[in-house]
Amino acid sequence: MIKSVLNIFFPKVCYACLGVLHDNEDTICTDCRHDLPVTNFHFDDADAIQNVLYGRCKVEHGTALFRFEKKSLVQQLIHGLKYKGYENIGFVLGNWLGNELADVEAYKDIDVVIGVPLHKKKLKSRGFNQVTKFGEQIAEALGADYLEDVLIKISNNKSQTNKGRIARWVNSDDLFTLKNKKAIEGKHILIVDDIITTGATLEACISVLNEAENVKISIATMAIA
Repeated sequence: MIKSVLNIFFPKVCYACLGVLHDNEDTICTDCRHDLPVTNFHFDDADAIQNVLYGRCKVEHGTALFRFEKKSLVQQLIHGLKYKGYENIGFVLGNWLGNELADVEAYKDIDVVIGVPLHKKKLKSRGFNQVTKFGEQIAEALGADYLEDVLIKISNNKSQTNKGRIARWVNSDDLFTLKNKKAIEGKHILIVDDIITTGATLEACISVLNEAENVKISIATMAIA
């Protein structure tokens, strides 16, 4: 009763279409859940993620929950998560993808989930890392550990997206550093991020994580552009 009254004066909205949610809906409305462009890469054993990084670094498995297009529901969700502080979006998407990955044989031996880290200045400014809840939910679904003290961003470089490959690599060595190397030795690591576009950031992360002995690396993102 109280919840219904509050919903009249302070209605909860879908973070994708901004429509009012029904009582049995949370964060994303039922219509949007059906309309979101899922990739099914993990079910189809597709190589789309690996193809982005082909010839640059080895990836065991890779998937993305959605396809990303400008002015789309997916952009609305990720924009709300990153810039409006709607952290529950990360929780919902992580739960969605995590439950699916738990049924896929290729992801059942994941030991550790690591989110692409933010530089401490950006983390302080934003207040949270947009991939943390996403990664935590995936880790929980897979029975893996979520580690935030292994991969550390040590440079606050601007986006690498518009730089050429050589220029990206000139700066990539100081983007990340590895701590607590023993925690990931011999492990199958799942790196999680919001969007994969050129793959430059994930390439830099993988390069650093490979400093640990005998690691396997897979990737899961919210979307692929």
